[in-house]
Amino acid sequence: MKVLVTGSAGFIGSALSLKLLEQGQIVVGIDNHNAYYDPALKEARLARHNDHENYTHINMDIENGEAIMNLFEKHKFDMVVNLAAQAGVRYSIENPLAYINTNIVGFGYILEACRHNNVSHLVYASSSSVYGSNTKMPFSIHDNVDHPMSLYAASKKANELMAHTYSNLYNLPTTGLRFFTVYGPWGRPDMALFKFTKAIIQGEKIQVFNNGNHRRDFTYIDDIVEGVVRVLEKPARPNPLWTGDNPDSGTSHAPWRVYNIGNNSPIELMDYIEAIESALGIKAIKELLPLQPGDVPDTFADVDDLVSEFNYKPSMSVKRGVKNFVEWYKEYHEI
Repeated sequence: MKVLVTGSAGFIGSALSLKLLEQGQIVVGIDNHNAYYDPALKEARLARHNDHENYTHINMDIENGEAIMNLFEKHKFDMVVNLAAQAGVRYSIENPLAYINTNIVGFGYILEACRHNNVSHLVYASSSSVYGSNTKMPFSIHDNVDHPMSLYAASKKANELMAHTYSNLYNLPTTGLRFFTVYGPWGRPDMALFKFTKAIIQGEKIQVFNNGNHRRDFTYIDDIVEGVVRVLEKPARPNPLWTGDNPDSGTSHAPWRVYNIGNNSPIELMDYIEAIESALGIKAIKELLPLQPGDVPDTFADVDDLVSEFNYKPSMSVKRGVKNFVEWYKEYHEI
């Protein structure tokens, strides 16, 4: 099977590429290596699989529609995993157009290329951010998600709607995965775990928003990748019980699905910080701050559909996952 992974030098994309190569798949990866965070980390991730005989890497931006179409016509991919995106809730407040260009226009090119090249399944990254103003816990794919709190969240919701259109009009099987706070080795420097670990080691204050009154469904990278692989192997199908009289938000009459991938076990942010302190053997200096614009206080994933349809549920404990990250961080930075 030949699989395209977009964002293949990214946190999830690189880990997924490794997993697919271990399974014997042929993987083509594309990434634009942008400077949203240190490109050296992206190059280091990529180095783990760039020389594999079944891997081909191409420096390409999904916003380049002509290049994307030529790529699909050349390689005739069986399946596609779109992980290329402009990430980050807070950056979307400062630079909203970057999210329109990559997450919406770029995703549109991916959909068009899949449509015209007989791709059997498109799996794409959505986000827990789509739950926006929802406060009913746990977050369920069957609940309405029409009140995003940031343009990042809105762009991910737009992806789900765009994918549904292609599933409906062109019978393209598409599956969106709502990732919940992914963490672990090789993670993004703009994420809390990376920032907190760096600051604590350097004896600097860590900024703790909403005065620490956050709960997050932290989900380990290996658990995320396992979920993606299982979903990829089972293309979305129509739900024969779906009805327009009582429309289900998580399924469709078209071959379209969305799933939560989260640990189904949210923890307090302060407990997360304690896990970092324990792994480092250093106490954090905390600066308590108000809730940031665009942020949500809590996330909690309902993963019942993932369990019932794929017999899979993330399982890594936060304490162990944070310890793994800290060990990697020290090795990577030669501390």
